Amino acid sequence: MSHGTKRTADHDEIRKWVEARGGKPVSIEGSERRGEDAGLLRIDFPGGASDPPLEPISWDAFFKKFDEAGLEMIYQDQKESGGKSYFCKFVNRETSASSR
Repeated sequence: MSHGTKRTADHDEIRKWVEARGGKPVSIEGSERRGEDAGLLRIDFPGGASDPPLEPISWDAFFKKFDEAGLEMIYQDQKESGGKSYFCKFVNRETSASSR
């Protein structure tokens, strides 16, 4: 991982980071299983890609799925150039911990 990359499973930290960049929680449309409010999780930033189609979800639905799947977010606050970074990805906490 590059310098300046952080990781967290803290709901408040994730929500603050996402909202500071104008992002919103979404799920890839059609990826949820029966009875689930959310499928594959993503963050939709202004001007983001619309392929695959994304479906807005609540923070409650997002974090319910996030915790059930045992995820954590890897993210950056700033690019090397000093600008605000929008880099984030979701990884399995257990797999991620063993690769540290």
